Amino acid sequence: MYRIREVDGHDDEVADTLTDLHRLTFFDGASMPEFDLGHWWLGFHGANPIAFAGMVPSTRAHNSGYFCRVGVLKKHCGNALQLRLTRALESRASRNGWSSVVSDTTDNPASANNFIRAGYRLYQPSYPWGYPNTLYWRKSIR
Repeated sequence: MYRIREVDGHDDEVADTLTDLHRLTFFDGASMPEFDLGHWWLGFHGANPIAFAGMVPSTRAHNSGYFCRVGVLKKHCGNALQLRLTRALESRASRNGWSSVVSDTTDNPASANNFIRAGYRLYQPSYPWGYPNTLYWRKSIR
């Protein structure tokens, strides 16, 4: 049984768990986020943390959250955990009064397909922030 819970990134134990999951899912492929910024979620299988996601206020899209990270341990991929984490994140964005959630992917077809399944659409931001081959995603939540 899986469950998703919003957690406090200021809590040292939570931050350690998020750090461990980030290292186990991204290896050296992405910089370590600042877990004391924004909102964070953990996915659990029983009592074991097996997935995480994070969202911060967007600095590039007006009145939006930026879906900055999501990772699921390989053993638990294929159980719709990224989609469940996305839904939890969107619910928080709505409670924050934001009108949309934005994100990006680079060379990651699985994550791009998950965004499509979750109702996100490609868009071209006024000021792109990624690499030349980055795909930008947006979903209105109001």
